[in-house]
Amino acid sequence: MEKYIHFLTNILLAHRGRGSGEIVVQNLSRIRNIGITAHIDAGKTTLTERILFYTKRIHKIGEVDDGSATMDYMPQEQERGITITSAATTFNWKDHEIHLIDTPGHVDFTIEVERCLRVLDGVVAVLCAVGGVEPQTETVWHQAERYNVPKIVFINKLDRVGANFQRAVSMLRERLGAHPVPIQIPMMAGDECLGVVDLIRMKGVIWDQASQGSEHQYIDIPSQYLEESEEAQRFMLESAAEMDEELTDYYLEHEKLDEKQIIRGLRLGTISNRIVPTLCGSALKNLGVQPVIDAVIDFLPSPLDVPPVVGINPATGIQEQRFPKSKDPLCAFAFKVMMDQGRKATYVRIYSGELQVEK
Repeated sequence: MEKYIHFLTNILLAHRGRGSGEIVVQNLSRIRNIGITAHIDAGKTTLTERILFYTKRIHKIGEVDDGSATMDYMPQEQERGITITSAATTFNWKDHEIHLIDTPGHVDFTIEVERCLRVLDGVVAVLCAVGGVEPQTETVWHQAERYNVPKIVFINKLDRVGANFQRAVSMLRERLGAHPVPIQIPMMAGDECLGVVDLIRMKGVIWDQASQGSEHQYIDIPSQYLEESEEAQRFMLESAAEMDEELTDYYLEHEKLDEKQIIRGLRLGTISNRIVPTLCGSALKNLGVQPVIDAVIDFLPSPLDVPPVVGINPATGIQEQRFPKSKDPLCAFAFKVMMDQGRKATYVRIYSGELQVEK
C-alpha cells in the first residue's frame, strides 16, 4: 500500500482504488507527505493557494482577505481570515504526487499542528520577511524537531516595506539554532522585489504578472546582484559538499559542484536535519512559488527516506517496526476526526498493509 495520507469518509477507507478517481502511485519515491507551517499572518494560506493554482488543482486563485481561500473552508476561517483547523489536499507536480496539509498559525490551535506533524515526512516553514522568526514559528519549529521532521524555509512577503531577507536568515540561525542554507537570494530594488537569484543554476528568475505568475523566465544575473550571488553560492556549495565525503573530495579538487551534485548534497543534509534549504519570494505577488514546489521534490523525503514506524503490537505487547509494504500487517494512525456535511470524516496515515472498501 502506498505510504501517504488518505482522506477517509464514514468508514475507514484506506484505499479508494482506481475506480474512484484517486491516482494510485506505484513508485513510493515519487510521493511527498508535507505540511505548511507558520506564525499567523506569515502568508501560509496564500502560499498554499498559489501552489494549488500553479499545479492546476484549482482554476482560480482565492484570497484570504475576501474569504475565498480554498483551504480555509470553515465559515469562521473565512470570516476572520485565519486558519483554524488543518486541511488536507493532493496535487501532482513533475511526475510526483504531493499530499499537503495546511496547518493553523494561531497559537490557540497549535494542537492541530502537533497532530499533523506526527504523520508528516517534511515541512515547509513560512516566515514573514519583516517579522522573521516569531513566537509561533519557534513553537512549530520545536514541534517538528520533536518528531525529527526535515524542513525547508520560504521567506515570504518580500513585497512589504521593511522586508529584510538576510535578517530573517540570521534569526533562523540565532533563535532556532538552525543551519539555513539559502538556495536563492532576492533581487530587491528599494522595497520592491523584482525576482530571485537561483544559486543552484546561477540565474535570475522573474515572473510574469500578466499570467498571475504562471509564467517565469531565467535571465542573466544583473550586475548589481552578482557579487552577493557569488558569495551566497560559495556558502551553499560548501554546505552541500560537507554532507557527503565523496562530494567533499570532489569540491576540494575542483572547487565546484554541478547541479545534480548540489541537489544531492542538500537533500542528504535536509533529510538528516543538518541543514535547512531556504527560499524567498512573495506569494501574494506571485513571486517564487514554483521553486518551493521544486524544493519539496528535490529536498524533502519520500516515504522510503524516513525510518520505519515503531509501535507496540496490541496482540503481543512487543515493540515492532513497520515498513511501507502492502504485504506487511496493517499499521495506521488516525490523526483527525471531523464532521463534514453531517458525515464523520477521518484522516488516516497508512504506514503498512491495506484497508479495503467495505462492500
